[in-house]
Amino acid sequence: QVQLVESGGGLVQAGGSLRLSCAVSGRTFSNYRMGWFRQAPGKEREFVAVSWSGGPTYYGDSVKGRFTISRDNAKNTVYLQMDNLKPEDTAVYYCAAGQRAGNWRNSYDHWGQGTQVTVSS
Repeated sequence: QVQLVESGGGLVQAGGSLRLSCAVSGRTFSNYRMGWFRQAPGKEREFVAVSWSGGPTYYGDSVKGRFTISRDNAKNTVYLQMDNLKPEDTAVYYCAAGQRAGNWRNSYDHWGQGTQVTVSS
């Protein structure tokens, strides 16, 4: 069974930075397409970023130039570096894993529990 455990969320002032981590169980981490999503109260889940091992990265329009996704296959961990945070970034952030082949905008097989990020004005 694949499990994802997120950490790194918290409270930060506007303009600050946070780095989220997602540790993934199993021995085939490099085979997974890893994504980050977020959901604010009363809003739909929003795509944030995606990464393939040895492949490209894509970002949602609202975070381009501010967020960076990266992964360390030796540690079975994916990261989301968030810089220049804004109050509208406040949400629960989720890590997700999917097959390398598939729709990277919405097709994921496993999800983490989520971690709260709150950005104050």
